[in-house]
Amino acid sequence: MSARAAKPLPPSLYAETAIPPLDLDRLAGDLRAGIAIIGGGITGLSSALHLAELGFDVLLLEAHEPGWGASARNGGQINPGFKPDPDQVERDFGEFGRRMVHFSYAAPDALFRLVERYQLQCEARQTGTLRAATTSKTLNDLTRLSAQYAALGMAADLLDAEDAFAATGHRRYRGILRDPCGGSVNPLGYVRGLANAAIAAGARLYGRSPVVQLSRTSDGAWRVCTPNGSVVADRLIIGTNGYTDNLWPNLKRTIVPVWSGITSTEPLPDPVARQIMPNGGVLYELGSVTVYYRLDVANRLLIGGRSSLRDMRGPEGFRYLQRYAVKLWPALNSVAWTHGWNGQLGMTADHYPHLHEPEPDVLMALGYNGRGVAMATAMGGVIARRISGEPPEALDMPITDIKPIPLHGLWPLAVRGRLAWGHMRDRMGL
Repeated sequence: MSARAAKPLPPSLYAETAIPPLDLDRLAGDLRAGIAIIGGGITGLSSALHLAELGFDVLLLEAHEPGWGASARNGGQINPGFKPDPDQVERDFGEFGRRMVHFSYAAPDALFRLVERYQLQCEARQTGTLRAATTSKTLNDLTRLSAQYAALGMAADLLDAEDAFAATGHRRYRGILRDPCGGSVNPLGYVRGLANAAIAAGARLYGRSPVVQLSRTSDGAWRVCTPNGSVVADRLIIGTNGYTDNLWPNLKRTIVPVWSGITSTEPLPDPVARQIMPNGGVLYELGSVTVYYRLDVANRLLIGGRSSLRDMRGPEGFRYLQRYAVKLWPALNSVAWTHGWNGQLGMTADHYPHLHEPEPDVLMALGYNGRGVAMATAMGGVIARRISGEPPEALDMPITDIKPIPLHGLWPLAVRGRLAWGHMRDRMGL
């Protein structure tokens, strides 16, 4: 993170319903650690937990509080897979790509195993992910994806339009592919649970401690400086994802921050809730502009999609999502919308998460392309394996070079243009 002053967690439904926040100290004075981790989101916390379990001396620095960024502002969906389909992954990475596909598909299981092992109180439910086709093109995409899953021995059910109606309570979709391994969590509760588990395993966590400078010591270690202290560490991990800044050269230019917004209802009456995804699960639409939704444990509807490129708070800023929800389920017309919030996701040009090792004692992971809850959790395990000495070829994700996106400074214009183009394509059924 940068020298930005520590900020309180933005208001959201999660902030009201998650387990209590951690009372973390601010880093003060000069400390020593085997591994310093920058960023207290899922990447950093999963890395800290996995490494502490292995006996490493881990110290994590978060500029605000754990989960302040996208890790606790997302839709709470635990989705398997990459954005590119399995055949594309194998075309891009060859035989290594098949291992990547299985790793990405199993990422939700890695998360739910952690939840079970540490009894994390985060409303976790492994009730499946529904990928929904709104056009004939996206239905064809789902049909191909279903065949690819079957060829790889991965479970998924292709639902026709009638079964899609039974699963969602409306007739918007041509078909749905259901992945049984997906599900949902309260992401802030999950992040706070990960932080508690990491501390219990022996990791040291500090909040309100933005990293303002990195430098080498005379003996080749890393000095990580905050406004009130420093840490000298043998190894460095950076896990700042959608809120990556200029701390490491060119890293910020490898991702485009895309803003996603969510709005939620009051707890729905049972007759209304039974009309919305009666069989459970979480859903996201396939299309140029993604919309996603789920019911939480209190029968609140949470629906999300792309938002304005600025912080937004309160349900008033997300009327377009609320109108869409009422169009799907007219019974919501008289329901109160109580919350709205947004945050930045890290998108990469190739739509894959990136794992970098720019120096032998530095690892960084970012760019989860809207699938970060499960994938960042699993990536923490990959980072721990690498630090434990496994060679790159034994990992489940490739270590790649830092490659800045050309004309990166124009990203706000590009994002706005991409959204406008995507809305037009979806309206035309392309």
